[in-house]
Amino acid sequence: MPQQPLATERLDLVPLADEHLELEVALDADPEVMHFVSGRPHSRAEVERSHDRRMARGRQVDGLGFWVGFVRTEPDRPFVGWWILGPTTGPDQPDWRTPGLAELGYRLHTPFWRQGLATEGSAALLAHGFDHLGLRRVIAQAARANLGSQGVMRSVGMTRSRSWVGDDGPEVEYEMTRHSWFSRHLT
Repeated sequence: MPQQPLATERLDLVPLADEHLELEVALDADPEVMHFVSGRPHSRAEVERSHDRRMARGRQVDGLGFWVGFVRTEPDRPFVGWWILGPTTGPDQPDWRTPGLAELGYRLHTPFWRQGLATEGSAALLAHGFDHLGLRRVIAQAARANLGSQGVMRSVGMTRSRSWVGDDGPEVEYEMTRHSWFSRHLT
């Protein structure tokens, strides 16, 4: 199944494409947005490399990938940020080919923080993953100090599964299983 556009009450989530590069450049240039990611804004060249990796990662497993979000309820449809429901990566992660496993993530422009949009987009991706793709488990990771991101994870029903000290400092992982998704949504 190719990656599908998704819609929520307030968001249009569309698969990441080359036409979205300038939006990514602006997002990653914001020091507040990048505080818990790299501790500094990213240059255009860094964002171009990241964009290429995101595009490639989005093609690895059918139905998974990166989505860019736009506010559908406003006439000018402002760009909010991006979300990922994709194969897991990194040396401390299971092989991305593990059937039924995906990683959830998000990065939003600061004017859209604390409005429930990160939660709304994340919930739509979880529904897509469990209801349409048959995922068995979704994980999300954040810096231990990133309480806002952890709040989003908890608000969509994820539970903390582990913590560790990585190359960038203390980190946490949250998870949701297929069983917990359906238990939460069928009651």
